[in-house]
Amino acid sequence: MEAGTMDGMWLLSGACIVFTLGMFSSGLSDLKVMVSRRSVDNIQFLPFLTTELNNLGWLYYGYLKGDGTLIIVNSIGASLQTLYIAAYLLYAAEKRHQLYQVFLAVGVLVVGFSYFYLWIPDVSARLNQLGLFCSVFTISMYLSPLADLAQIIRTKSTKCLSFPLTVTTFLTATSWVLYGLQQNDPYIMVPNAPGIITSILRMWLFWMYRQDQPAYHSLQA
Repeated sequence: MEAGTMDGMWLLSGACIVFTLGMFSSGLSDLKVMVSRRSVDNIQFLPFLTTELNNLGWLYYGYLKGDGTLIIVNSIGASLQTLYIAAYLLYAAEKRHQLYQVFLAVGVLVVGFSYFYLWIPDVSARLNQLGLFCSVFTISMYLSPLADLAQIIRTKSTKCLSFPLTVTTFLTATSWVLYGLQQNDPYIMVPNAPGIITSILRMWLFWMYRQDQPAYHSLQA
């Protein structure tokens, strides 16, 4: 029974790594555009930065907990986001606002690290508070696409959404919920549940406003 449980855990861990890295690598298409056009076009900068902060928070949580899956996923994720941020700053014509955001993020990291490391010496308490902080941040990231909901309903178009990213997000959130359930860790399980809900909602929007439906032709003579 223990061998079967371990095999299932390894399989679940592998699924978390593969699906999450698939979600993080969606930015490679933006990177390709920036490099080929030597311009950032209409690519948004803030998602790269917020995902970077999210990765670093969970990386520290994984380090404190000794969770190899969290460490692997968020180490690679943070590296990818750093690459996207560097490319954006390299090719952005006007980068003053983005640099301000980067300096602000660095300040948040310094203050956060100082708080957790210096003011909370107990590792267990530090782990709980950091887990709560990361959970709130992850939930807010999963809910952020709902900001486009009004525009989608008004225009009856899902052009601002990515279907492959929606599917990948659903698989990622589902695998992490199961992983958190297996680990008995609510800080992993709970914040990923909204990812499942919002992904299903976006899939429903794709079905509701599908672009490839045939045009209606009157059958009247």
